[in-house]
Amino acid sequence: MQFTLRWLALLLVFMGYSKLQAQTDTLKLNLPEAEKIFLQKNLVLLAQQYNISISKALEQQARYWDNPTLNTDQTLYDGKFFRHSKENANGQTYGEIYLQLQQVIRTAGKRNKLIKLSEDATLSASQQFSDLLRNLKFTLATQFSTLGQLTAVDQLYARELESMQKLVQGMDAEFKAGNISQKENLRIKALLFSLQNDRAALQQQIADIQKDLHVLLQMNDQTIIIPAEIKVTIPPLPPLADLIDTAMNNRPDLQLANTSLLQQQHNLAYQKSLVAPDVTAGVAYDRLNSYVPHYWGIQLSVPLPILNQNKGNINAAKESIKQADLNIRQAQTQISQDVTASYRKFLLAANLLQQTDPALNEPFDKLLQNMISSYRQRQVSLVEFIDFFDSYKEVLIRKQQQIAAFRNAAAELNFSTGANVVALP
Repeated sequence: MQFTLRWLALLLVFMGYSKLQAQTDTLKLNLPEAEKIFLQKNLVLLAQQYNISISKALEQQARYWDNPTLNTDQTLYDGKFFRHSKENANGQTYGEIYLQLQQVIRTAGKRNKLIKLSEDATLSASQQFSDLLRNLKFTLATQFSTLGQLTAVDQLYARELESMQKLVQGMDAEFKAGNISQKENLRIKALLFSLQNDRAALQQQIADIQKDLHVLLQMNDQTIIIPAEIKVTIPPLPPLADLIDTAMNNRPDLQLANTSLLQQQHNLAYQKSLVAPDVTAGVAYDRLNSYVPHYWGIQLSVPLPILNQNKGNINAAKESIKQADLNIRQAQTQISQDVTASYRKFLLAANLLQQTDPALNEPFDKLLQNMISSYRQRQVSLVEFIDFFDSYKEVLIRKQQQIAAFRNAAAELNFSTGANVVALP
């Protein structure tokens, strides 16, 4: 019995350890690796791809011809049920048989015009997919950069907390020994408490971004994504005019607006073709219901376009063309402004990053430890220590914000141009 309980206890300990391992599973990624996972697993993107397949299937359907129609009419009862017989000895034949085969013939190129409309729909679905991809990649890039910034700040807080907790323990001992006042001791504890609250608020932001990235990358909710550390480089940019031209050629939303205009032009041609009536042609055979025993006839049927000449749909198509043309002009204006704004943001972020004092890149952790040691030795006052501590934290946070702002500006420039102008590692 004791042996069994011992093994059960070991099993529970192992299960608890395994659960802890699962809860602290981390995945270190850079942005290109995250994008690769995103392209393979994002459900919104995968679902949107089906719209392209659906449009291609409808395009295939538009290429089919109309099926022929077969009609028949036969004798049900003429004194006897279903009596169909050849001529008997008395020269009498029973049972009428009527057969009709008809085919609708589309005129004025309606079939080809419908095919063009279906091709436009397929192209539109493909461009909608590209625009969705552009938006989601921008979201991924900005969320990833923000997570990198917040993670670096969280690591800063963790180091500060470790140092401050040791300092508080030491100051408690000094207070008990009567070497410092209660006010000074409480002020150091208040500094630690403020730091703990700041880190808790920061970790809530990290949790929200982790949630969004888990959805984008379809990852397990117990996986913690850690952005890989990167070296920030500032690449040269092409002239603004070239970037605007790149956007005009690559932005899927403008391509979608152009396709919408093309679609409305094809729709106008199709609506005009509907004025021309379709022809229904056929052949008919009739036994024992005409002036001859075996009647063969040819049939033609044409609706007369007198009361309805499709003028309403034609006018609607004309107005839709005007609307689509205005949408193109609006998209071009929007793109020009988007690229100009993102270009200026990138230059501002790059200049700010370049103007950062190189001294700020020195290892501040060692400087903090030296300052704590100086404070414990009473070489600096409490006010000086708190001022340095706040400045130390503020400088490192601002530095991470500058890096994230630069990466987000680069992502926005790529987003506004619809091209990978600035490669983000």
